[in-house]
Amino acid sequence: MITRGELEARSNRLARAFGNLGVGYGDFVTIGLPNSIDFYVTVLACWKLGVVPQPVSPWLPATERQAIVDLANSALVVGADPIDHPDRTCIAVGFQPDPALDDGPLPEVVSPAWKAPTSGGSTGRPKLIVAGAAAEGAPELAGAVARMRPDDSQLVAGPLYHNAPLTVSLTGLLLGQHLVVLPRFDAKRALEAIAEHRVGWVQLVPTMMLRMLRLIEESPHTYDVSSLRVLWHTASPCPPWLKEAWINLLGADKIFEMYSGTESQAATIITGPEWLEHRGSVGKPALGEMAVFDADGNRAPTGEIGEIYLRRPSGTPATYRYIGAEAKERDGWESLGDLGWVDADGYLYISDRRTDLIVAGGANIYPAEVEAAIDAHPLVLSSVVVGLPDEDLGQRVHALVQGKPGLTGDDLLAHLDERLVRYKVPRSVEFIDKPLRDDNGKVRRSAMRDAAIERMSHDR
Repeated sequence: MITRGELEARSNRLARAFGNLGVGYGDFVTIGLPNSIDFYVTVLACWKLGVVPQPVSPWLPATERQAIVDLANSALVVGADPIDHPDRTCIAVGFQPDPALDDGPLPEVVSPAWKAPTSGGSTGRPKLIVAGAAAEGAPELAGAVARMRPDDSQLVAGPLYHNAPLTVSLTGLLLGQHLVVLPRFDAKRALEAIAEHRVGWVQLVPTMMLRMLRLIEESPHTYDVSSLRVLWHTASPCPPWLKEAWINLLGADKIFEMYSGTESQAATIITGPEWLEHRGSVGKPALGEMAVFDADGNRAPTGEIGEIYLRRPSGTPATYRYIGAEAKERDGWESLGDLGWVDADGYLYISDRRTDLIVAGGANIYPAEVEAAIDAHPLVLSSVVVGLPDEDLGQRVHALVQGKPGLTGDDLLAHLDERLVRYKVPRSVEFIDKPLRDDNGKVRRSAMRDAAIERMSHDR
């Protein structure tokens, strides 16, 4: 627990400590801290010194973190052992500045970019996404779009090195909200925190929603979520059955969804009542423009799947810049690699990532669709679908499943036979006894595919 006065004093002292370590205006500071008060103190210290906070997972292997640090040319790495980065200044988790340092206000300065998250590390080619906006702005405007109120308690359930939890929690903090921060996502603890702190606003991802729903279904009278007035979900496609379950639980007027990227060129928003009229949609653009193009670069017809391209509002400055990558651009439009389609009313639907697409016997299979069907089984906790090499089909659908005791492959396949056309049903199922996704619902699909191939080669 920390008060706002203590947060101010601690971040002022830490900013001066960073300055004494040689960190200066415009530098990048890589932050590898777990969800904690120290994380927020560190971000605020960066802003007060005019430097750019660059969050990364605290569990990254040293070699992967080194690639990011090299890209950023980080002036300081927070939460790392100096042995791992001998060419950088490092401070460990739990670092405390000299108490003799002044904790009063610093001279006013504005960092040239308010954040620089990373992406692409799972492919071995990380990139930095440096915000185009300086560390200034109007949290009231962002809060109004997100239906935040200053008197809300906000549950911070996701890892702060991910863009959405970072952005919405900092917005809430600056707006005046009380933040309830989970060290790591745990469905039981999240539900208990909502009841204990009378949480009114929360941002989740479908993986979290699924795990929380399973507990509520098991013990319907144990968890009180009546205080929730706004639930946003982001980050990955939400299975319609799961979203409908939450609409039934809370009410359609409390459920909101946004589709965008860390790059923020454009974003869609859809309310619960809208979604009931357009099941499965992520909404219409509320910021910038979006369009679906076919393989020839033409606008895809209504209902036809193509690649989604985004464009920022005309005449506005760039919302980001990459370090370590180039944007995929077509005549001023940019792609994040997602596939989708638009209905007759202009509502957008997400199919999957282009790189995740499975082509089996010439048929396109979208893992997200198969995973949604698998996760609908009441004994399933999480699933990941990958394409494995197949001499006959080119690729075959393989499902990795974390389930509850009692779940069998035959039961699962019978369940899927009622929900999927035959060619989409996995040809093989592998049960895994640990969570398949991280705390924000992300998955290293290519690594899981490679590991499955390796396991199967040993089983022959």
